[in-house]
Amino acid sequence: MFERFTERARKVVVLAQEEARHFNHNYIGTEHLLLGLLREDEGVAARALGSLNVTLDEVREQVESIVGYGEEGTGGQAPFTPRSKKVLELALREALQLGHNYIGTEHILLGLVRESEGVAARVLSNLGVDPDKVRREVVRMLGGGRSQRGRSGSGGGEATGGARGVEAKRPKTRQLDQYGRNLTAYAEEGKLDPVIGRSKEIERIMQILVRRTKNNPVIIGEPGVGKTAIVEGLAQEISDDRVPDILADKEVYTLDLGALVAGSKYRGEFEERLKKIMKEITDHGDIILFIDEIHNLVGAGAAEGAIDAASILKPALARGELQVVGATTTDEYRKYVEKDKALERRFQTIQVGEPTVEETELILKGLRDRYEQHHRIEITDEALKAASELGHRYIADRFLPDKAIDLVDEAASKMRIKTMSSPPYYKEIDEELNEVRSQKEAAIDGQEFEKAARLRDSERKLTLQRRELEKSWRDGGDGGGNQASIGENEIAEIVSMWTGIPVKKMTEEESERLLKMEDALHGRVVGQNEAIKAVSRSIRRTMAGLKDPNRPSGSFVFLGPTGVGKTELARTLAEYLFGDQEAMIRLDMSEYMERHTVSRLVGSPPGYVGYDEGGQLTEQVRRRPYSVVLFDEIEKAHPDVFNILLQILEDGMLTDAQGRTVDFKNVVLIMTSNVGAQHINKTKSLGFGGDEAGLSYKEMKGRVTTELRKIFRPELLNRIDETIVFHKLEREDMRHIIEIQIQRLKKQLVEREIALEFTTEALDKLSEAGYDPAFGARPLRRVLQRMIEDPMSEMLLRGEIPSGSKVVIEPNDINYDDVSEDETIVSITVSQPKEVVLGKGNPTE
Repeated sequence: MFERFTERARKVVVLAQEEARHFNHNYIGTEHLLLGLLREDEGVAARALGSLNVTLDEVREQVESIVGYGEEGTGGQAPFTPRSKKVLELALREALQLGHNYIGTEHILLGLVRESEGVAARVLSNLGVDPDKVRREVVRMLGGGRSQRGRSGSGGGEATGGARGVEAKRPKTRQLDQYGRNLTAYAEEGKLDPVIGRSKEIERIMQILVRRTKNNPVIIGEPGVGKTAIVEGLAQEISDDRVPDILADKEVYTLDLGALVAGSKYRGEFEERLKKIMKEITDHGDIILFIDEIHNLVGAGAAEGAIDAASILKPALARGELQVVGATTTDEYRKYVEKDKALERRFQTIQVGEPTVEETELILKGLRDRYEQHHRIEITDEALKAASELGHRYIADRFLPDKAIDLVDEAASKMRIKTMSSPPYYKEIDEELNEVRSQKEAAIDGQEFEKAARLRDSERKLTLQRRELEKSWRDGGDGGGNQASIGENEIAEIVSMWTGIPVKKMTEEESERLLKMEDALHGRVVGQNEAIKAVSRSIRRTMAGLKDPNRPSGSFVFLGPTGVGKTELARTLAEYLFGDQEAMIRLDMSEYMERHTVSRLVGSPPGYVGYDEGGQLTEQVRRRPYSVVLFDEIEKAHPDVFNILLQILEDGMLTDAQGRTVDFKNVVLIMTSNVGAQHINKTKSLGFGGDEAGLSYKEMKGRVTTELRKIFRPELLNRIDETIVFHKLEREDMRHIIEIQIQRLKKQLVEREIALEFTTEALDKLSEAGYDPAFGARPLRRVLQRMIEDPMSEMLLRGEIPSGSKVVIEPNDINYDDVSEDETIVSITVSQPKEVVLGKGNPTE
């Protein structure tokens, strides 16, 4: 018999077993089947009981009062009682009498009401539910009873006679019920979310449906803009009688193509299912079939030479026997449906755009009650506004209102988890309950049955007390009247979690922070005042909203000799703006010197290796739209790279090889180059420093820019916000740089509980040794590595610098120019607890 059970009916049996274990019953009775039917809320039975105002909590309370809790459960699979077996047999009879070749939840419910002696019948009687009303409600739903609602005046009559009467008026839709959902019935029961702001699209669907020919609309739009919601809105309009008379008796069914294909093992089985559904729709006459992701029709079920679903539907669509509403995305419609011209001409397209931020906020306000009821959290207007605005601004790869709804949903979920953890008194009751149970088991083992009976009663009282406390707490009665709520900060935290952008970047006023931007950048980049000022001015202009909204947040060319801080400034800017150095996307242009390598930026063309992987530039920006993109040593790139940059700098957009548009409007674009550095070196070296002092920044920038124009095209330079020339580093700059670098070394040693100190003389000597006008700050890093890090690493490995030590770096008498391979220009002294002095490169014991 169980092989005839639908998936939902089988789930009811599983849920009934769970309910039996919950009550510590070692059997499955009719009461457990009733609870299982209510818990499977997608079934016809639950919908029928719901329409009669029968709730799960009320039934559970009745079962507790009638049957109560049993002893400890066996833990195994509970058997069916004779009455529950009879209910299942009656369910089979009901299915056969209704002409159904399956047993669904509705047949189990009809079997329950026919078995009038069980606990389930007593429960329904106590709740004031008439078995005949249950039967009529089930029959109404099976018969597509909306046309009878307030129109036919007939509720059905006696048991199977009523069913036959309905069948005579309206053919059954058992195949559709098995492989789809009646959206109109869901709308009548209030199970659909409200649809806000889509009245024009719903009206357009109605216009197409009323047409004489080609009355099959297909809704086309990006994922998440609300295509399915529009069809649910149509079902709601039909349910509320706000449609033309010609559509008043229509029912909207959504077809699950996956369920239709699933389990069709043999050739022709899928086609047979689909033809039966088509026959039901034709016989019924008033069904609008909604197929979400309609592009899946093309190729669905086509195996071993069989024809696909689209080919089966096309003749019926051409004859006007079917009315279909489809929904798909623009790309998939073009890829699948447009290629099949015979299928495409049967449909009339409706383009659905993304709602604005203001429209999204209205949509969220319409949905707020549902989410507040689900999460038991108050959702403020500020949260809805923040979800709309922050989602639109920071989440570029998804669409409104879907991303805003998800932000509110996840923020509420996070708050509920935080605030709805079990109260402390639960633990006390659970401990007491476990103690009583263990004492009861001991009393039974000792054959003290009177004591065991008293303990059993105590166990029941504690169990009921816990359930009452839990119900009171869940209903908010124990929370002191303070309901948790979410606001702008909670939404910003979720956006930060999704995108990696710091919360303060989105919520707090940044005026003071941006005005002090130079100070923050000076902490990492030394000796480049003009460069930092130029970058800060441009970023402030962007943050103030005065930039062109269709261009990147900032575009700069950093010019100057090697080692002066061009890349370091880009890295510092990424951390300052986006809170993480990982927000810098670095592309070394020496890898794009050949023409064929340029395609790697946007992805390989179709047919080439790596086409599915995406471009090295476009993929990274698509995943992290708020970032700093660094084109390092841009002068080495092939000229075709500049063509790509022209599009980014002008429109803030770039299309990859797969046709996806990537947004660069929130990117800071930086190009570094050594162009003109040789010219600067030559100019500054004349006179051994005499000309260097008299050469102004403006004159130096003019000479470098002249050199730059020989390589870069005018249309590219004209689109760049700032061309910034970096100074050569001076001796005093090296002192600041070495202080920054030793801070990193100190931080590493603190983790090992080792203190590191430098004397002023040691810092002066190290900075002098690392100064090289031609190579900038990089030689200083090598000096630190050789003079400090290398000897200290050897001492650490030999155990000469234990945890808790203090290391002091002092100068010695050796000059850097005279130092040999095993010598250093500083002394490393270790104190507390062991003193070791490294003088001329050799440790003394």
